[in-house]
Amino acid sequence: MNLHKIFALTTLILTAALLQACSGSEGTDTQANASAPEVFIVSPLDGATVSSPLTVEFGIRGYTLAPAGTQDEGTGHHHLLIDTPVPALGAPIPADDNHRHFGKAQTFTELELEPGLHTLQLLLGDGNHVPHSTPLRSEQITITVVAEALE
Repeated sequence: MNLHKIFALTTLILTAALLQACSGSEGTDTQANASAPEVFIVSPLDGATVSSPLTVEFGIRGYTLAPAGTQDEGTGHHHLLIDTPVPALGAPIPADDNHRHFGKAQTFTELELEPGLHTLQLLLGDGNHVPHSTPLRSEQITITVVAEALE
């Protein structure tokens, strides 16, 4: 395992431990938000410097991943927005290089990105690729892609 992967794994473990420690705090807002459905980018982390190709891992809580076409309540599939704002929420999510669909309920992807700054954001879509009436979208993260592999 190279140094970059060890650092990323250590950071992920420490972040998970910190989130676990903070989740025990008392308060109505914390308890109400603990059960709220959400999607999030597990890795890379916001502000990360990575090389291409890179693996983007998706996370979800409070909903069940299901393939496109599934119309069951509380289900959906990921759409990765790359260097683009959130599209119109009442219409199907576009399918192009900036709006990647994961209609087989995938939980990660490998991306080839040019060197430079890039933004990534998840948006959950229903069986017809339309955002839910209460949209489930992650925070937008920014990453820097470098030309050579990190060691």
